[in-house]
Amino acid sequence: MGPIGVPGIILLVILALLLFGPNKLPELGRAVGRTFREFKDGAREIIEDEPSSKKNEAPQPQPAVVQVKAEDKRLPE
Repeated sequence: MGPIGVPGIILLVILALLLFGPNKLPELGRAVGRTFREFKDGAREIIEDEPSSKKNEAPQPQPAVVQVKAEDKRLPE
């Protein structure tokens, strides 16, 4: 489970109970869950938006290339 471990999680739960009280913990958990869900949805929209925006764009016109022949160039004499 990483560097925290089970005793660390138990300590964090006890600390949260002491700081916020048993009545506020469910509300706090819902707020944290909503925040993570909104962040994930926003990140997904940004990731999905990039390729689709390039597909929907009209192709940019290419600049015209003009070829000039050597005899067309007239230098002042």
